[in-house]
Amino acid sequence: MQGMSVFKAFCASLLLVLTTSPAFAELTPDQTVTKYLEAMQGQRFDEAYAYVSSGLRGGKSKEEWSKEQQYITQMGEVKIFGFRVFKPVMEGEKAKVPNILKSQDKFLNQLGLDEYELYELVREEGTWRIDQQTLVEGPERSEYFPEK
Repeated sequence: MQGMSVFKAFCASLLLVLTTSPAFAELTPDQTVTKYLEAMQGQRFDEAYAYVSSGLRGGKSKEEWSKEQQYITQMGEVKIFGFRVFKPVMEGEKAKVPNILKSQDKFLNQLGLDEYELYELVREEGTWRIDQQTLVEGPERSEYFPEK
């Protein structure tokens, strides 16, 4: 019987270590955007799916959404070279995360110019998820992106 209580203590300790490790910790809004962009850059669309909101998924299953992203990426010859994610601007249960994307595609950014993006995140099922992504131009750019 003593062996059983040692085993239970070991299991409890292991569970505590696993659930408090960074891999199981809740991601911040900027970490969520970073993980999403890393997945998109690596064309791991099934992984990227976990970081987008139900609204952005449009009712599609992971498989459907992933195939659609793969198609868009291939047709547009999208290449993500890098990105720089900034600190989030918190607004209650919403967050805005600025990002400078270094990418190129054959339709909108043939020259590979920096794209100033703003990701809007919402909380769903206790985690931060990307709900919208827009390009930032004009006076709004200085609001979210510090000058060099």
